[in-house]
Amino acid sequence: MKYAFIAEQLCAYPVALACEALGVSEAGYHAWKTRPEAPRSIATRALIVLIKRIFLASGTTYGAPRVYATLKAEHGYTGSVNRIKRLMRREGLRAKAKRRYKATTDSKHDLPVAENRVAQRFEAQQPNALWLSDITYLRTQEGWLYLCCVLDMFTREIVGWAMKPSMHADIVTDALTMAKFRKRPGTGVIFHSDRGSQYASHAVREWLGKERFIQSMSGTGNCYDNAPMESFWHTLKVERAHDQSYQTRDQAKRDVFDYIEGWYNCDRMHSSLGYRSPREFEKQWRNHQKSLQQKTGTHNSSTKA
Repeated sequence: MKYAFIAEQLCAYPVALACEALGVSEAGYHAWKTRPEAPRSIATRALIVLIKRIFLASGTTYGAPRVYATLKAEHGYTGSVNRIKRLMRREGLRAKAKRRYKATTDSKHDLPVAENRVAQRFEAQQPNALWLSDITYLRTQEGWLYLCCVLDMFTREIVGWAMKPSMHADIVTDALTMAKFRKRPGTGVIFHSDRGSQYASHAVREWLGKERFIQSMSGTGNCYDNAPMESFWHTLKVERAHDQSYQTRDQAKRDVFDYIEGWYNCDRMHSSLGYRSPREFEKQWRNHQKSLQQKTGTHNSSTKA
């Protein structure tokens, strides 16, 4: 609208001159300025404020679908995702662009290799049934920092992780130990990774055997055999690490900790989880299971009676 353009873009010019340039009357402009703002316009401005708040809270990583899901879940938004797309585009809010990254682990060794028990069937019916793992690296001014993570396929939570300046087998066993301590899984967990020497090492095989886990390894050089882990590295680096210039390894460790524990596991929405965070998804799943058990118990009691 011409009046709005005058108010926003031509405020440095005399009103009479701006109105003449755009072919509108000065009286009409002043009448427009004193007219009460329409309710829809007020609602739109309030919605834009919420959109920006959610977008910035995500570290500028959320696109329209996740912003829309947050608005629905936390603010009772009932409009369409297309409107969110239009407003974000109008405000210049664009999620961080994706970038490629390089794989880390070395599969050229003579150590024992486990059977590929997953075979790209990344499916789990409950937590602690299938854990995936991989190792990546981060550049710092002090040198490389290596990061090993363990991902629960059902919840997409990073259940264990370890960071070290070198890439030996203990980086895997440390990540596994954290995951075991936090999640207390039973026996029979399938632990899937690539064929890297760290995963094929005696130390890792011994750890898995002691805990009665089932080891699984990808095929040779096939990134799709561990695709969810590749996807997590992609997310971590796009949403956080690529924007950083770490001076020290300790700085990188703090940042990774903040990302995994302060954002990814607790708050970051996953489209595969119905736009819920890993922790929220698991909490809702466990509450549902508890409710089912209570109903089954009540039914059994009434049947016996």
